[in-house]
Amino acid sequence: MTDIVSERSGSILRIQFNRPAKKNAMTSAMYITMADLLNTAAKDDGVRVVLWHGAGDSFCAGNDLEDFLKNPMGPGDSPQSRLINALINFDKPIVAAVQGAAIGGGTTMLTHCDFVYAGESAKFQMPFINLALVPEFGTSYSIPARIGYLRAAELIQLAEPFDAKRAAELGLVTRVVPDQKLLATATETAQKLAEKPAGALQACKTLMRQPVRVQLEQAAKLENEEFSARLRSADAKEAFTAFLEKRPPDFTRTKHSATAA
Repeated sequence: MTDIVSERSGSILRIQFNRPAKKNAMTSAMYITMADLLNTAAKDDGVRVVLWHGAGDSFCAGNDLEDFLKNPMGPGDSPQSRLINALINFDKPIVAAVQGAAIGGGTTMLTHCDFVYAGESAKFQMPFINLALVPEFGTSYSIPARIGYLRAAELIQLAEPFDAKRAAELGLVTRVVPDQKLLATATETAQKLAEKPAGALQACKTLMRQPVRVQLEQAAKLENEEFSARLRSADAKEAFTAFLEKRPPDFTRTKHSATAA
């Protein structure tokens, strides 16, 4: 079974995470496939809109930790950074339909979408700090800029889950809709966008994103470096060991280290 399914319907490119048994958790291969799809679509004049959703009862549960531990994110080029850069530089609309779990990258990826429809079942969380890590996808810049520092600190530093209603209140999703109408609602928006004049549609997104693109690129680069350093820390070792052993981590036994400049 293919972990990412894509198909063209007119000028709409539909991309679906397709690991429902794993809540669509991302592997290194999936990051590369997703980046390649976006980079190809960016150059294809026949594609005007991307429609993005997940199979089963989840959007994306973040990284597949077993795969991630075998292929840890390093500084510089990596499968994760390829997708991050593809999203930052993608200049056509992306419409996302989010049901169930949207955890870690499953939440942070959405900050690069133009329309995010959340089903009533959607549950968001950015639990990076619980694994002794930091956020990615440029969200250390974009989320404080979008919702304010204090609210961003609550989401990123406490790392507690929040529901679709709270996501809408914070301005992280476009609208909450019943789960049974979710994909139809997102598809309807994608179709409306596809009927707009393509050049003007693309120019609108470019103009709206250009003022923040440099900041996003810089934030993503710093996050990548810090994330890689954090992965080598004693705290991260304890966090991942505890996760695999199905026990609470004990960070009181590890030596504190701060590397961010």
